Amino acid sequence: MLQAADIRVTLGGTQVLSDVSVSVGAGEVVAVLGPNGAGKSTLLAVLSGAQRSFSGNVDFAGRPLADWPPHVLARQRAVMAQHSQLGFPFRVLEVVLLGRSPHAGESSRADDLQAAEAALAEAEADHLVDRVYTTLSGGEKQRVHLARVLAQIGYPPPVGTECRSALLLDEPTSSLDPSHQHTTLATARRAAGYGVGVVAVLHDLNLAAMYADRIVMLNAGRLAAAGPPSDVLTEETVATVFGLPVRITRHPTRNCPHVVAL
Repeated sequence: MLQAADIRVTLGGTQVLSDVSVSVGAGEVVAVLGPNGAGKSTLLAVLSGAQRSFSGNVDFAGRPLADWPPHVLARQRAVMAQHSQLGFPFRVLEVVLLGRSPHAGESSRADDLQAAEAALAEAEADHLVDRVYTTLSGGEKQRVHLARVLAQIGYPPPVGTECRSALLLDEPTSSLDPSHQHTTLATARRAAGYGVGVVAVLHDLNLAAMYADRIVMLNAGRLAAAGPPSDVLTEETVATVFGLPVRITRHPTRNCPHVVAL
């Protein structure tokens, strides 16, 4: 669905990404991990089309990303940025409906409202629907923006249909309490079940292990490791990339690695 090959990015004379290749298939959750400054957000910007100055190739649905008309791409690819600035006193429903803007002329007001309400319920933010956005907590705002990008790609889709879209999430759990960290990534997993390809930049190794099909680990702009969580989250790799000695055990109830700092 989304493929990037041999990506190099130089910003301000510094090479931020060096020969990085990554892909996400339909129905797959890929977590991007790495220390601060590793190039995670830059990679997501390349995948989304926001970062246009790079060398290498990015394809979406078998077509060069740069060849997609922006309004058509926006209907199939949604991006949840690390920091979303919105200072206007919009109601939450109005914020989520902003995600339906690319569908103007293609969907009715009733369809847009239905998509927004379904997305708010999926993000566990439907109780906020009439609140003023600027009065919300950081975590509540993050859940509203999750609903906005879900509404943008039309997720959840109608019963019996798939949603062949891409969802790019930059640190979607950063402001959330532990319960909503899990519900947010559970949403990513459910979306993958409907055919959505999900890329999520995360800092929590154990959340990545629990919810991702594959992990891409960056270090100093280079690909340090890539593959299933059990292959990437090794004691040696984590110690090398993060400078943190760890013990890798198995999660007590899930068949995935569990990382314990020593």
